[in-house]
Amino acid sequence: MADHTITLLIVDDHPVVRDGLRGMFATEPGFEVLGEASGGTEGVERAMRLDPDVVLMDLRMPDGGGVDAIRELTRRGARAKVLVLTTYDTDSDTLPAIEAGATGYLLKDAPREELFTAVRAAADGRTVLSPAVATRLVSAVRSPSAPGGPGGETLSAREREVLRLVARGTSNRRIAAELFISEATVKTHLTHVFAKLGVGDRAAAVAAGYERGILGRAEPAP
Repeated sequence: MADHTITLLIVDDHPVVRDGLRGMFATEPGFEVLGEASGGTEGVERAMRLDPDVVLMDLRMPDGGGVDAIRELTRRGARAKVLVLTTYDTDSDTLPAIEAGATGYLLKDAPREELFTAVRAAADGRTVLSPAVATRLVSAVRSPSAPGGPGGETLSAREREVLRLVARGTSNRRIAAELFISEATVKTHLTHVFAKLGVGDRAAAVAAGYERGILGRAEPAP
């Protein structure tokens, strides 16, 4: 968990939602809202200027959609982690957002404590998925390939251990400490996991792990 005040930027086209989120985080120690934006284009510019730890990003907005904004922040190398906070959990929304570079995806009906936990996790670079979204991603990564992945390869015991810890939202540093290996070795294992599962990032690897029975059933993020 982050040991400093987590700074946020709220990007949502509804003023009532922005006000509600700002008020919510104002009552919880350890958070500071640096600013707001009403659309994706404005959100990108403010994120680059304010340099928050986390951007709370809605998806469907008149002034630039969230997915395009996430993609642009990724292209510009923004330090901020993007946590999608939306009412939409359809396949056409979830997968593009994750592929664009979102660290997590939460629905607006999430309890406030779950939102606080998700923001802290996102600030630490940990993948955060609501149960409903995890289920969507599981469906999205389904393929006719062999259970081991596109090449028919199966994960080694250590690769499975690493993937299980990733699914719990554990950072590379903590994985290394828990398994008594270096962070470089953790990254190597993840590279192999991604290749064997035919995915490009941690969120998709977790979804594929659930789909292929490596991780069991999808569970709520911690």
